[in-house]
Amino acid sequence: MLSSLSRTSSLSSRVAVATTALARSTPASLQLVSSQFFRSASTSATSTSTSATSTSPAAKKAESVRTGVIAIKKGMTSMFDEWGVHIPVTILQLQHVQVVQVINPPAPGHSYRLQVGAENCTDGKVTKPLVGHFKAHGVRNKRIVAEFPVTPDALLPPGTPLNANHFIPGQLVDVQAPSTGKGFQGVMKRWGFAGGNASHGASLSHRSAGSTGASTNPSRVWKGKKMAGRMGGENVTVLNLKVMKVDTALRCIWVKGAVPGYDGQYIKVRDAVKHFGKPLFPEDQKLPFPTALGRRMLGRSATAEEGNVARRQMPSIVSTASSLSQ
Repeated sequence: MLSSLSRTSSLSSRVAVATTALARSTPASLQLVSSQFFRSASTSATSTSTSATSTSPAAKKAESVRTGVIAIKKGMTSMFDEWGVHIPVTILQLQHVQVVQVINPPAPGHSYRLQVGAENCTDGKVTKPLVGHFKAHGVRNKRIVAEFPVTPDALLPPGTPLNANHFIPGQLVDVQAPSTGKGFQGVMKRWGFAGGNASHGASLSHRSAGSTGASTNPSRVWKGKKMAGRMGGENVTVLNLKVMKVDTALRCIWVKGAVPGYDGQYIKVRDAVKHFGKPLFPEDQKLPFPTALGRRMLGRSATAEEGNVARRQMPSIVSTASSLSQ
């Protein structure tokens, strides 16, 4: 009991020091959330240590849904996997990705959503309403924002950074982005038509679409007819791409295969949803849930006990943060 009380007093003092250090470099809108978090964490740690009960770390449930991130497509390269097979990979970089806002369900039956922003910018790069929006939530201006549905146990407070170690090597992810625009194209390139005859009576109709409508009845072109038109520039989702490598120094994730969009395109990356019986995460690694943040939030190298308390107190932080944003 005496050892438990001594550890409790030491933990409380370290949390107080970390709170003071963090307050000097934290925006005003986030200081209230952080201070309430540290007070609740210290109280929970005290009660937990006094009762001499062990706590288990937070784990991802089967129905839990984590937030996604916004990455920038940097290009493609190739690498060898663990079996020596040469495979193509796409490099996605995370630049200043943060949680901007917690969006409550608009009606019963709807899910929570996290608004995530990426890539810091100046006031002149965003509209004035967005400048006020970012200031109200205590984050820097972002070039792009997106929303991701999450479950209540995966909520994060505004200002939380999302880094490359949000993902782990071997897991499956879904990527979503507008495809590369190709302009106005004919039916052969756009829809894969075979085209007309190359010779024997074909005059100026080698790549034409051919007949596009019926006779007197109905005297019109059927809706949905495959014809020439604008190609590309549509939102495309690619499922079940494997994360081959995570580079925390460069904030990059290496994804197996091709990703829609051009180099420099913003890509939405999230945990795979339809994994068709495949393991979503490798069994020998533990998924950071709700994200890889626990020890950094305390501003120092925290103990496992404090990390567990931080994860348990996350829902109360989010409720406070959401009330501040409204």
